[in-house]
Amino acid sequence: MKHALNFTDKTVFVVGGTSGINLGVAEAFAANGARVAVASRSQSKVDAAITRLSSHGGAVIGFAADVRDIEAVKGSLAGVHQQFGTIDVLISGAAGNFPALALGMSPNGFKSVVDIDLLGTFHVLQAAYPYLTKPGAAIINISAPQAFIPMELQVHVCAAKAGVDMVTRVLAMEWGPDGIRVNSIVPGPIAGTEGMARLAPTPELQRQVVDSVPLRRNGTPMDIANMAMFLASPLAAYVSGAIIPVDGGWSLGGVSSAMAGLAAFAKQPGKG
Repeated sequence: MKHALNFTDKTVFVVGGTSGINLGVAEAFAANGARVAVASRSQSKVDAAITRLSSHGGAVIGFAADVRDIEAVKGSLAGVHQQFGTIDVLISGAAGNFPALALGMSPNGFKSVVDIDLLGTFHVLQAAYPYLTKPGAAIINISAPQAFIPMELQVHVCAAKAGVDMVTRVLAMEWGPDGIRVNSIVPGPIAGTEGMARLAPTPELQRQVVDSVPLRRNGTPMDIANMAMFLASPLAAYVSGAIIPVDGGWSLGGVSSAMAGLAAFAKQPGKG
């Protein structure tokens, strides 16, 4: 019997899978036998990701597509289907973020994050539906604690990610009869990522974040990848509509103290 986390002969499409957490997720699936496709806006990042993922020996393809452009999303999904067949695992992880107070944020800045995070997620899932393996497909959205914890400097992300989690729940209901499971992973502070650099731009803030995590460490992309592989595997065959923090307990209370430090930093003269 195959190991539950062996994805040989499975097709995994990671949207946003050319950097950070999402690249780590794509790499974990590639290392466990999957055919992997990735997509992001930057062709150069797509090319670099293909080279990196190909080192695991499996089939890898990539597409340059902006999730805000539904036709570009449809084109990438059709390309995956043409080369790999139906999609067994879909990871939707494209996201945008920047810290800003509501009064200092332009309407376009707010719209940009909502368009990437929320509208982009909807584009990816809706356009993917015809190409998903039915029954048996697993969809995993990469969410954020801003979806359920209000944070200063993050009104745009809070609004967008709360929407993403509701998309997860609603589509778990609507697509469940087709045998499609839909879940969200909520990463905590993950070392070495762009998001972490923005959350903790100074050594002092970095220490404050670590101290605010009950397990007293930052996460790694592999922590998120392990949860993604679990949710995509037969081990999670009865899990759908779940919003799962992978954050060392950070969302139990540490988020507020860490974000308070960032808010104070951002409000210093010349920082906001």
